[in-house]
Amino acid sequence: MNVRPLHALKRTAPALLAAWVFLFVFSGPATPTELSPANDAVVDRIVIEKSKRTMTLLKQDREVRTYKVALGRNPIGPKIQKGDQKTPEGLYYVDYKVQNSVYHRALHLNYPNQDDIERARSLGVAPGNSIMIHGMKEDKLWMGDVQYLFDWTNGCIALTNREIEEVWVLVPSWTPVEIRP
Repeated sequence: MNVRPLHALKRTAPALLAAWVFLFVFSGPATPTELSPANDAVVDRIVIEKSKRTMTLLKQDREVRTYKVALGRNPIGPKIQKGDQKTPEGLYYVDYKVQNSVYHRALHLNYPNQDDIERARSLGVAPGNSIMIHGMKEDKLWMGDVQYLFDWTNGCIALTNREIEEVWVLVPSWTPVEIRP
C-alpha cells in the first residue's frame, strides 16, 4: 500500500487550497457582462435596432447588455395599423410589467404614442395596441436560444424566457425604449 508521509501532505495542502480558491474566484460564473441587481443597478434606457435584431440595455449611456431579438412577422417599416404584424418605431416607455404573461414575462410599452395615433387617424385606420417586450409562450419554446432567427411575433419584441427574466429585474417601469429602423 502506497501511503504518503504526513509531512508531504502538509506541503501540498496549501498549494491545493490556493489552486482551488483561484479557480473558484476567477473561473466562477460572474463575469463583467453578467447582470445581477446587486452588481448592476437598474438600467435607464433601452435601444432596439430592428435592422440588427438587437436590444441593448443602457445605464448612463454605458452598454450593460445586448440581446438578439425576434420582431413582428412583417418587420420592415414602422407599425401603421392594428394587425399589420409590424414592430413600431419611435420613442416609447415601459408603462407596466406583466409577471404572469402567456409569454412568460412581459414589459408593456405605451404604444401607440401621439405620432402613431395621428398617423393612423390620417390614414383612417386603428393604430393597434398591446406592444410588449416579452419571452416565449409554450408553443414557441422549441426555437430555444435561436428564436431571434424567426420573426414570429404580432409586432412585439421577443427574447428567450431566461433573457426576459434578466431584463425583468433590471428594467423599471417608465424606462424609455427607443425603437430604431
